Amino acid sequence: MDDYGFLSVLPPVLAIILALRTKQVYLALLFGIWFSWVIMSDWNVFTGTLATIEGLVDVFKSPGNTRTIMFSALVGALLLFIQYSRGVEGFIHKLNKLIAYFEKKQKGYSRVIVQLLAMLTGILLFVETNISSLTVGTLYRPVFDELKIPREKLAYIADSTSAPSSILIPFNAWGAFVMGLLLTQGIEAPFSLMMSSIAYNFYPLIAILIVFIVIIFKKDIGPMAKAEQRTRKTGELMNKNAKPMLSNNVTSFESKKGIRARAFNMIVPLAVMVVMMPVNLAYTGWANVEDANSFSEHLFRSIGQGSGSSAVLYAVLAAILVAMILYRAQGIMKTKEMVDITLKGISELMPLALLMLLAFAIGDACNHLGTGKFVADLSRNWLSPEFLPAIIFVISAFIAFSTGTSWGTFAIMMAIAIPMAEIHQAELTLVVAATLGGGVFGDHCSPISDTSIISSMASASDHIDHVNTQLPYALIGGILTTLLYLVLGVYFA
Repeated sequence: MDDYGFLSVLPPVLAIILALRTKQVYLALLFGIWFSWVIMSDWNVFTGTLATIEGLVDVFKSPGNTRTIMFSALVGALLLFIQYSRGVEGFIHKLNKLIAYFEKKQKGYSRVIVQLLAMLTGILLFVETNISSLTVGTLYRPVFDELKIPREKLAYIADSTSAPSSILIPFNAWGAFVMGLLLTQGIEAPFSLMMSSIAYNFYPLIAILIVFIVIIFKKDIGPMAKAEQRTRKTGELMNKNAKPMLSNNVTSFESKKGIRARAFNMIVPLAVMVVMMPVNLAYTGWANVEDANSFSEHLFRSIGQGSGSSAVLYAVLAAILVAMILYRAQGIMKTKEMVDITLKGISELMPLALLMLLAFAIGDACNHLGTGKFVADLSRNWLSPEFLPAIIFVISAFIAFSTGTSWGTFAIMMAIAIPMAEIHQAELTLVVAATLGGGVFGDHCSPISDTSIISSMASASDHIDHVNTQLPYALIGGILTTLLYLVLGVYFA
């Protein structure tokens, strides 16, 4: 790999600036990818443009990337199925009854309850961040709109509960990925180390706590306070110049007429998808485990060895199949309708699949440029054990902010943070936690983060407005986390 030095940081930074200035996320990501390849092509624009095209094609060379993009498209089919079956409508009816009950108890309390429910849903769907964000956004958007809660608030709740819960409850693809990284660094008990690090992974814990405090005490700050004030005064759910990433409807497909709205038709397919995620992780990793002393140890280790992208794809396919059987048994739809809805659903989430493609491509380009390695190497020689956890957290956050990917940050920083912790004899669990928390923090702040983009899309919010309203809360969490790592770094040194 060539050493591009400071140039390796320019493409992601310029992509972020372009996204903030133009609010055109697709254009910003594509420019970042193109500029990366132009640099790597010795500033030959023609060669760099062709390399950009090949870079986009090369995304599909990775089976994991391909499976994730397929999942992103197929989620659209599942969402359309539960919409067409009136499952979403049935669930909203149940929510409205709950809201009416609490409204009788205390005037105005229904807004708090529905936000808490959205938060709880995001946490419970810890199996996959995309599932969490998409489900919270699409399910709660009609209720939030009815109660005049800004779209920015829904996107914030969806975003700030998805990744934090996935990294704190690591029985999912996140856990499998992290354990794989720990194994490559020679850690003999990766599962034990990962679980031990959770207690020190402060940013995700603080991020969820801040969401809870904001909802309960109604203490909004910065742009979010202005958004709440706008909605209360004018009833407008978004800014006048906002460009939502989806239409105002959950989908453009109408529910089927003449059938009963049942929450059951939404809950069952989603529950199947949630349950099948860890099951598929165990299945795909079962054959890779050797010398397990018990069934439970074999099970946990197989989850750690499983393929996250395969598990996600199999889970959504299982959910679609169950939905088809469930709806056919009720006489809701016939085979032709199922095929039409599947194709329609895939087409509706093609923008999401495209964004995933661009997110993977800019991550690959930054990897070829050595963006993460350059940033990490800047600090390699001047760190001391006392400051190591805090500095690792900040560097991980900057890399995730620049590249828009927490997973890419984990891959870059684990290979640097663990050897540094061993050389400086720093507390390993603290350093691992700082690496993971920093990746999530930077991802929360980045306008080119796929998780933030999906949260904006599912909530039908303007993406840049979502980033701006979430940023103050994320910065508070990041600052508090840095201070905690400074204190504990001194304590453990």
